Amino acid sequence: MADWVLLGLIGALLVLLLLTLFGFAIYSGLFSEVVVSAGLPPIRNITLAYKFKVGPYGECGKLFTESCSISPKLCSIGVYYDNPHTVPPEKCRYIVGCILSEGEEKPSEELIRFFQKFGFKIFSFPAPSHVVMATFPFTTPFSIQLAVSRVHPALDTYIKERKLCAHPRLEIYKGDRIYFVCPLARQGDFYVPEMKEMERKSRAAEADDAQTDITGADTLSETSSISLEATTDSRETSVATSILSPFAAGRGRDEPDNRSEHSYSESGASGSSFEELDLEGNGDGSAGQPSDVGYAEEQETTKAKWAKEPTALEKERGEE
Repeated sequence: MADWVLLGLIGALLVLLLLTLFGFAIYSGLFSEVVVSAGLPPIRNITLAYKFKVGPYGECGKLFTESCSISPKLCSIGVYYDNPHTVPPEKCRYIVGCILSEGEEKPSEELIRFFQKFGFKIFSFPAPSHVVMATFPFTTPFSIQLAVSRVHPALDTYIKERKLCAHPRLEIYKGDRIYFVCPLARQGDFYVPEMKEMERKSRAAEADDAQTDITGADTLSETSSISLEATTDSRETSVATSILSPFAAGRGRDEPDNRSEHSYSESGASGSSFEELDLEGNGDGSAGQPSDVGYAEEQETTKAKWAKEPTALEKERGEE
């Protein structure tokens, strides 16, 4: 009897634990509706303290913890510049920090020096005119995991379906809400100096690669042009030779060609043109000059013709 009671208590505790976890997930935003829209931004121009990092986005939690430990009352912000679906995790670039001031308010010099003491840098973002935006409840740390798994796919779908240019992606933790913001204009103003420098170097490297490809193509083009000119010259020379000396086009292939002794490229081109002109010469020779058999047949026909005519005259004189 006591064993059944103990098992019943354990089962009840498990059910209560599951219900508690389920209630905690609901409170964290498990069933919260994700609505993506385009319109006015939820923030104005801001001044922030940040740290720039390159690496997997999953490691950004350390920077959030560091920035919050310096000033827990400030709003946290994260800016993600690369699409993790197309960029390798080790090459993803992002910043994490705190918002020092918003709007016309200016941050205190003491606060700026305090963050700079821990290696943070100061930068300002303008107020975007139009953004793609979504929000999610921020009630527990588990809300962050739910937001990442639910909001980002919804943003990707919204932007892709409408073919919008919305980047980078901002996460602003303000009060009990997480704001996901993608600027639709002035995106370059949201790139910190480190990011701009990396973009500049990347464009310079691409330009150097393109210049190298163009130079290689030009070199290949010049080489091809020289070869083509050599081929054209050899063809013109061969044609001129066949015109000046009709019988030269029909000479045998065993006869040596002096041009083949100078260079292999020219000999290859002249050999090809020589074969073509040789074939064309044979055709022209057959059409332009009678062969021995045709010439003999023509002579025999002529002789027969002239032989028949006297016979006809003799017959007429005989009749007379």
